[in-house]
Amino acid sequence: MPVISFANAKGGAGKTTAALLLATELAHQGYRVAILDADPQRWITQWYEISGPQHNIEVISEVSVASVQGHIRELSRTSDYIIMDLAGARDAMVTTGIGLSDHVMIPVQGCAMDAKGGAQILDLIKLMEDTGKLVIPHSVVLTRVTSMVTTRALLTIKGLLAARGVNVINTPIAERTAFREIFDCGGTLYSMEPSKISNLDKARENSQAFAKEVMRLLPVRVVRSQAPKRLFRLVRSAA
Repeated sequence: MPVISFANAKGGAGKTTAALLLATELAHQGYRVAILDADPQRWITQWYEISGPQHNIEVISEVSVASVQGHIRELSRTSDYIIMDLAGARDAMVTTGIGLSDHVMIPVQGCAMDAKGGAQILDLIKLMEDTGKLVIPHSVVLTRVTSMVTTRALLTIKGLLAARGVNVINTPIAERTAFREIFDCGGTLYSMEPSKISNLDKARENSQAFAKEVMRLLPVRVVRSQAPKRLFRLVRSAA
């Protein structure tokens, strides 16, 4: 039962979109998915209210530093995956969520100038690993990639991150009308009408490839018996 969190200290990086795409794709494949909506903006909660009950998806809206570990413990009994959408900030909730994750996804828009929020999360993870002796697997996923972003530009960004020893997901999340429509109209990529949404087939292929790569990254759940005690000692100093 992996816990996957999405974090970027800067808003507008495509964090919530990436989290929801992964969650709905896994649910479509038959996995039971729980989403912890720990972002104060509550975009996923709003999506769930518009959409109505979704097969294989449960959304928990009230998530705090005090409650998150209990939520994970309870949901681990009924879920195959837990996905946590963290705030666009660097605070105690983000620090706690990262420390309780089996893998942290750091969405960064497909340009070098917009990577500052992602860099703050990378620095936070490094601090937590060094100070708390934690091991926190993490990857960067490039988001909102348009045709304006050239292959050379993407390779440059990946090269800069690789130089820091950061894994970059090979599948970037493209800028697609369908991804915006999910939040405006509710539902999933698989409940939309192809005749009404341009390039819906491409959006589905992108979502499938992203989920497939994420699933390959996740080994059998790591037992973190000592992590919570170390983690909560770090929350005040690292946040």
